[in-house]
Amino acid sequence: MALRLGIVGYGGAGRQIHAKLAREAGLTVTAVVTRDPGRRVQAAGDWPGAKLHDDLASMLGDRGAYDVVVVASPTAMHAEHAAAVAAAGVPFVLDKPIGIDADEARRIVDVAADAGTPFTVFHNRRWDPEQLALRALIRRGDLGDVHTFERRWERWRPVPRQRWKERDPRGGGLLLDLGPHLVDSATQLFGRVEAVYAEMRALSTPVEDDVFLVLHHADHVVSRLWAGSLVGAPGPRTRVLGTGGAFVVTTFEEDASPFEVLDAGAPDGTAGWLTHGRERTPVPAAAGGHADFYRAVEAWLTGEDDAVVPVDPADAVRTAEVLDAARVAAREGRIVEV
Repeated sequence: MALRLGIVGYGGAGRQIHAKLAREAGLTVTAVVTRDPGRRVQAAGDWPGAKLHDDLASMLGDRGAYDVVVVASPTAMHAEHAAAVAAAGVPFVLDKPIGIDADEARRIVDVAADAGTPFTVFHNRRWDPEQLALRALIRRGDLGDVHTFERRWERWRPVPRQRWKERDPRGGGLLLDLGPHLVDSATQLFGRVEAVYAEMRALSTPVEDDVFLVLHHADHVVSRLWAGSLVGAPGPRTRVLGTGGAFVVTTFEEDASPFEVLDAGAPDGTAGWLTHGRERTPVPAAAGGHADFYRAVEAWLTGEDDAVVPVDPADAVRTAEVLDAARVAAREGRIVEV
């Protein structure tokens, strides 16, 4: 029988990301927490027979209706909801970021450990075909010794969306929204971060919508990471520089960008380009996708041979420590050790 999910929150994350990927992975949503009338109608239509609850306590009182809980509520509520699910002894997936800061992240890990409740964190970008293709290039040595990693997550949104991610001073802003993905991608490729420099601005929203991070890794690679919402020319998405060449990805998830013309004539399934000056060779996308996160969750919770936790919460804590250091660096205009 397919793993049954209870989802807390059925908005942009709960419905459009988690529920969608769960369906792709062959899993079933059998319980949903949402008070919004429109979202209740959507949940009932998406998952006929799923039990709808007004609050988390109600869903936790109906323990037999699901096997794992997905916490997809706003970031500022993660600690409260994670503590309640952990106390109930229900395995859970916690959407990123794990918490609003590293102290909260560590408390969540401690609460779950004290309760003996397993959980993982939704760093789904580890399963990006681009990320997997880049990892393979590095392992094969096609780039030589890598010295610089650059990645941009940029959007052209001159009219901000009216939602908590753009307005909540505690849990909103691009550092907590996109920063966890960018930092996790860098550390998965190049290891521990020793120091951080950062610049942040709020250009069109009350919270930061323009973020620049410089990560100094222990192995001497430097990662430069951008996140922005007021960017009329998004991209290039990724550029990795090494002694043997470079890996370049021009655009990202079909976002409009003037750099997309560079992909004219690229073979189907191209993830990016291995480049040497004007010379470039297409790099095929690796097999995989975000639904593999939920396939890994099912393997982990059903005890398949050699299955491990898809994302170790300790990794998410270290990412939170990097983001905390970035806030200090931006505020004080200096490099901050992690």
